[in-house]
Amino acid sequence: MTRPEIRVEGLHKSFGDNHVLRGIDLEIGQGEVVCVIGPSGSGKSTLLRCVNLLEQPSGGKVFVGGTEVTDPDVDIDAVRRRIGMVFQQFNLFPHLTATENLTLPQRRVLRRDKGAAARVAAENLARVGLTEKADAYPAALSGGQQQRVAIARSLAMGPEVMLFDEPTSALDPELVGDVLAVMRGLAEDGMTMMVVTHEMTFAREVADRVVFMDGGVVVEDGTPDQVIGNPRNARTRHFLSRLLDPAMAEVAEDGKTGL
Repeated sequence: MTRPEIRVEGLHKSFGDNHVLRGIDLEIGQGEVVCVIGPSGSGKSTLLRCVNLLEQPSGGKVFVGGTEVTDPDVDIDAVRRRIGMVFQQFNLFPHLTATENLTLPQRRVLRRDKGAAARVAAENLARVGLTEKADAYPAALSGGQQQRVAIARSLAMGPEVMLFDEPTSALDPELVGDVLAVMRGLAEDGMTMMVVTHEMTFAREVADRVVFMDGGVVVEDGTPDQVIGNPRNARTRHFLSRLLDPAMAEVAEDGKTGL
């Protein structure tokens, strides 16, 4: 593995009596793409949010680029400027155009002047294939286009690491492909990426490693061929069988609810 860009050591997170993360150890090398998969409630998104301290860990340490994010004395704003995050929802300002959504954080956080911010915005809208939508407002964009604007907004800040939390889960199926194509391009460009996803085709084709979580722990960690193609753990096999066979999942849910 190359130099760890993200390192998680003994990470715990509890919400009251709910122990969501139970001692996570994980390293992601520079330029690696790691997809995190697992059932709902397994702690995937909480892990992601702990990496940039959107959630305060209950125990353990997180390092990004060699800096301990969990150090009480860390300049978390400086660390977060190196981390881009894309959520399930797009979180665009509805009263601003696509370009303005990209230039506002640059000017306020990075203190770029108007001209420089506009140039970076144009470069990154082109990067996600939305040059022609530069002056459009979010309401005039499809969900997939809005998510691509959200990705471009993160890229405009010049991050060293990108975190994606189920970036396609809020999209209609026909809109998913364009977003995943942008993410493939980032991977090809060498961006370090940690992706919480249910898109198994993307994980198999793009990820360097796949991490399967369940019950707040890492159950399996390996190449896509190992974890998706030939999982060793019974919990991984059960999850994948349900994910890849909707009929089986429906039967299981009916049995769970007693219907």
